[in-house]
Amino acid sequence: MRERVVKSSCRMCHGVCQVLVHLEEDRVIKVTGDPDSPISRGYICPKGKASPELLYHPDRLLYPLRRMGKRGENKWKRISWEEALGEMAQRLAAIREESGPEYFGMLQGTGRPYHGYTTRFAFAYGTPNFTGVAHVCYYPRWITSFFTLGQLPVCDIYGFGGEYPACIIVWGCNITHTGASDGMCGGMFRRALEKAKKVIVIDPRRIKPAERADLWLPLRPGTDCALALAMIHTIINEGLVDREFVDNYTTGYERLIEHVKPFTPEWAADITWLNPEDIRIAARTYANTPPACIQWGNAIDMSHCNVQTAHALLILRAITGNIDRPGGDVLWVPPSGVRQRSPFMDIGMTGIQFLSPEQAAKALDGKRYPLCPCVHPPAFWRSIVEGDPYRIRALWIMGSNPLLTMTNPLRIEKALHLLEYLVVSDFFLTPTAQLADLVLPAATWLEQDDVVNLHKIWCVLARRKVVQVGEARDDREVIFELAHRLGLDAAFPWKSWRDHLQWALEDTGMSFDQFCEKGILIGKMRYHKYREEGFATPSGKLEIYSSIFENMKISPLPIYREPPISPFATPEMAKRFPLILTTGAKIREFFHSEGRQIASLRRRHPDPRLEIHPETAASLGIEDGDWVWVETPQDRIYMRAHLTDDIIPHVVSAEHAWWFPEDEPPEYGWRRSNVNLLFGDTEYDPDIGSESLRSILCRVYK
Repeated sequence: MRERVVKSSCRMCHGVCQVLVHLEEDRVIKVTGDPDSPISRGYICPKGKASPELLYHPDRLLYPLRRMGKRGENKWKRISWEEALGEMAQRLAAIREESGPEYFGMLQGTGRPYHGYTTRFAFAYGTPNFTGVAHVCYYPRWITSFFTLGQLPVCDIYGFGGEYPACIIVWGCNITHTGASDGMCGGMFRRALEKAKKVIVIDPRRIKPAERADLWLPLRPGTDCALALAMIHTIINEGLVDREFVDNYTTGYERLIEHVKPFTPEWAADITWLNPEDIRIAARTYANTPPACIQWGNAIDMSHCNVQTAHALLILRAITGNIDRPGGDVLWVPPSGVRQRSPFMDIGMTGIQFLSPEQAAKALDGKRYPLCPCVHPPAFWRSIVEGDPYRIRALWIMGSNPLLTMTNPLRIEKALHLLEYLVVSDFFLTPTAQLADLVLPAATWLEQDDVVNLHKIWCVLARRKVVQVGEARDDREVIFELAHRLGLDAAFPWKSWRDHLQWALEDTGMSFDQFCEKGILIGKMRYHKYREEGFATPSGKLEIYSSIFENMKISPLPIYREPPISPFATPEMAKRFPLILTTGAKIREFFHSEGRQIASLRRRHPDPRLEIHPETAASLGIEDGDWVWVETPQDRIYMRAHLTDDIIPHVVSAEHAWWFPEDEPPEYGWRRSNVNLLFGDTEYDPDIGSESLRSILCRVYK
């Protein structure tokens, strides 16, 4: 058989690695890392290798399906795309005419290639009722960066300026294990760690980089902001500030000095359970080992003060002069000529600017949380169940399995049953899709053409469609066609998705096919851009004291908030639930709720795991491999105990998004080990509405 190789970019997680797709005739036989790639240098993770298994999985959705029985009966009829899109257009047009556009809602999962087009569709249709998981994923760090200095800073691990980071702080991020973060390849980040003189890891789990770190700070989950404030205090108190940068390119430093006086390492030690001297050592090491960078992760987002923590970490970078310097935390320069759609560069990618005041007033949550980028998810589902302020009639879920990936899933299940019309776009019949009226088969990355620039800034990658399985379609093609059927041509002026790709490349002078031959376009990096250009903030400087936050009645200097459920906040509850439960740590083999039906990945990771320290396990009579209950005041779930001294005593870590595709439909065992069952209504972060997913109290027993 004739074998050929096509260069492309993987999208089994956040799509940052260039790969080689090997085909025999028109069948994909394997995917390997591209050794010539400047972004990934041949790296590929288990998810990427398993791409052909996803593509050709026997249970994959390949045709549109219409529900025939009651919801949850698993009775379906195959229909054509013409029927499916005609039905959707008719139903949505009728809802807009009869009740108003706000009676339709959209829900998006994690940042997929359709990011930005879902919001564009929703707001063009006229509904403000778009929801998702951004408030606990990336957005808190991004929006705080945008308000503080105009762009998301990223670790300079590629050495474009001739220097690599001499000191790296890995803060709540396990990128070398999971494969990607902030547009960076985990393999390349591992290389940067090997070059660094000093490595500090801040995490209650001893992740792989901690094994070679100069300092591991296993803080109490949810207390990151207290640690950051104490490090700022130490750097200021010991005169380790980069005065040239602070005096010339920041505002609010004098106010910061007064603000952090109470936040001593001793104050933070009581909160974080760390040694105050270790806090001082971390601060001194970071400040005295330039250039330095901080690789932050999702743990920052899932807390009761995520925006405040992000602001504190940006201030740490600023007062040490590590912003936009070679080897520091840099502001990437994109390649010229490409119309960018990276959310890390453009506030418009939230879609917020498309809402009129009248539309915003009709949103289901009334915009209670000033920075929440969408309808607050708990409020969204509650409104459907209670009909307050009204009950939406239809919902389109794209690339999300909210029964597994959002808190209070029993309420979500009830809400889904109450909807008049539910459409789900996905690869498989998930527990969520089983409750739909219409299921649309989504294309995998191997079936897509794309100009890949969602999670990267310094480059854009080519992705070429190499195969077509069944009638699966790129979600964006579906959005475009439905938009045109509904008369939303002003928001979608392109005739097709391919036409849109050509438009994105128009100013480069290349066609899409020429771009695919080239494979990558790289921006010409410049450092210290603020010296001539300033920062994209109201003051033109990096705002230590945030004028935007002040105007929004948000604390303009970072403050610490204790998690709402913790040994200190709820001591009586802690007597019954003595362990701290952290959830959401990424699993190497899976991307959130995806991949559980892929054989090679399940062999590597067959069961939902609870990490527990041997001393803690011994006190509970639990041995390695035992099945245990993990219980909170809300509910309990079933997990397999994994004993390890790589987690501190009194803290346990439960994997998220577990369901069992091998079980009987329609439920696929989604209630058995679903960590989100452990979270009900609670006190949310007042700035952005995030749930405290890393610091709830629990108990564990056989």
